[in-house]
Amino acid sequence: MQFSAKLISVAAFCLLAGCSSLNPFASKPDPKKLPAPLVEIKSTIAVKQAWLISIGSSANYVFSPAVDGSSVYVAAADGTVAKIDAASGRSVWRINAGFSLTAGVGAGLGSVVVAGEKGNLFAFDTDGKLRWKVQESSEILSTPAIGAGLVVIRSNDNRISAYDLETGAKKWSVERPLPPLILRAVPGLLVVGDQVIVALPGGRMSSLALKNGGLRWEAVVGEPKGNTELERVADVSGLPVVVGKDVCATSYQGRVGCFDLNTGSPRWVKNISSEVGGSADERFMFASDSVGTVNAFNRDGGSSAWRNDKLARRRLSAPISFGRSVAVGDFEGYVHFLSREDGSFIGRVATDGSQILAAPIVVGSNLIVQTKSGSVVAFAAE
Repeated sequence: MQFSAKLISVAAFCLLAGCSSLNPFASKPDPKKLPAPLVEIKSTIAVKQAWLISIGSSANYVFSPAVDGSSVYVAAADGTVAKIDAASGRSVWRINAGFSLTAGVGAGLGSVVVAGEKGNLFAFDTDGKLRWKVQESSEILSTPAIGAGLVVIRSNDNRISAYDLETGAKKWSVERPLPPLILRAVPGLLVVGDQVIVALPGGRMSSLALKNGGLRWEAVVGEPKGNTELERVADVSGLPVVVGKDVCATSYQGRVGCFDLNTGSPRWVKNISSEVGGSADERFMFASDSVGTVNAFNRDGGSSAWRNDKLARRRLSAPISFGRSVAVGDFEGYVHFLSREDGSFIGRVATDGSQILAAPIVVGSNLIVQTKSGSVVAFAAE
C-alpha cells in the first residue's frame, strides 16, 4: 500500500498542534509559516492574455496541457478531453472519455492519450475518436509519454509499460523497486530517441530501451537520508528535461542535477528539495524548491546564477524559460515573470485565483497555463 508523505505530515501536525481552522482557541498562525505576501513590482514586460477556455476542475490530480503541431490538448478530472487551436484558442472538439481521469495529456504522432480511474488508459485520434482502451495494473498519475510508435506509462506500483500506439497491444512491461513510502506525486516520463527517461520514487532516474524496456542506465538524483521513512522520502519530482547532451532533474529532499544523456553519469549535482521539478534552456537549469525559492543554476558546472526567495511558501509550479523571462505559477493562480538574467521580478498576471499545479508550457510565442479550477490561459509577451 502506498502512502502520501504530504498527507501524513499535514495530519500529524493537526493532531499534535491543532489546526486553527478546527480549533477556535488556537493561537494566531505564525507569519513566518504563511505564504509570503506579494510585493509591488514595476513591470518591465508587457504580457497580455491571448485566449482563455474552461476545461473543468483537476480535482486532486495534475493535468498538463500538451502540444502537437498547431494544436493544444487538455483534459479534466470529470473525463473531458479537448483539442484547441494553439494560435486562437478556438475549441476544435470536446469529448468525454466516459470515466473520471487521473492524468494526461500525452500527445504526438496523431494520438492523444489520457489515464482514467483505476488504471484505465485511453487513446484517441486527433479527431477525438477512441482508438483503444486498456487496463493497467494500478492507478496512473504520471502523464503518458509518446514516441517511436509507442505510448509509455508508469503506474503507481512502479510498473513501466509500453503499448503500441496504433493498436494498444502491450509491447513490454518492467517493474522497478518501490520504497516503503512515496509522495503522491507525478514523476514524469520523457521519450528521447530510442530511450525513455523515467523519474522514479526513491531518488532514481532510469533510462529504458524503447525496444524492450531493458535498463540502459540509472542515475541517483536524490539519496534517501534520515532515521524515519518520512525523512528518507527522496522521490524524483516533475518531468526530466533534455537539453543538448544533458538530462536534468530534481528530487524531493534531495538534489538537482544534470546527467549525461547517454550514460547517466552526473555532470553536476547540488542540494535542493523540490516537489514539482524544473526546466532548462541553453544556459540555465531552473527549479522551484519546497520553500518557494526559484533557483537558477548555470548548466555548465551547476554554479548558482541567482535565487529569488520573495515567493516563499506560495506553493510554486515548476518554472520555465519564456523569452527574456522565467515564468512560474503559484497557489493563487498568479503567474510571476522573473528576469532570466538575475531573477528580479519583471511582471505578474492573474488567472482565476486557483493553483497552477503543472508547469507552464511554451507554444510558439505563447505561454500556456492550466489552473486547478480548469482555466486554460494563453499569455503573449509584447
